[in-house]
Amino acid sequence: MKIRKTSIFLGVIAGVSSIFLWFVLNFYNPYSNLTDSEPMINTFFMLFLPACLAIIASLTSKIFLMLIVFLWSLPISLYLFFTPSIFALFGLTSIFYLISLLLMRRAKIRTVLKQ
Repeated sequence: MKIRKTSIFLGVIAGVSSIFLWFVLNFYNPYSNLTDSEPMINTFFMLFLPACLAIIASLTSKIFLMLIVFLWSLPISLYLFFTPSIFALFGLTSIFYLISLLLMRRAKIRTVLKQ
């Protein structure tokens, strides 16, 4: 039960953090151009939507959905991880997605073995 709660906590925290970072990246970043919507749309589909799905996957303990979230957000998270800015934290949220996924899987295996 403790593993399940930890996986939920990490998944939700990672999702909420990604949403917060996405808003900062697009609306409070001095280097972003609010008149150019293409970067905002790209990051919406690659960071914001997976974060929302991560929250849902965590709360419902859906392992497959969390795997999709991790793989979906990994390319741009890795790209941002190697930038010298606060947006490198997207790499950390991606790692939290993976840890949450692994903990969900472990909790599922433990539940099956107890039966």
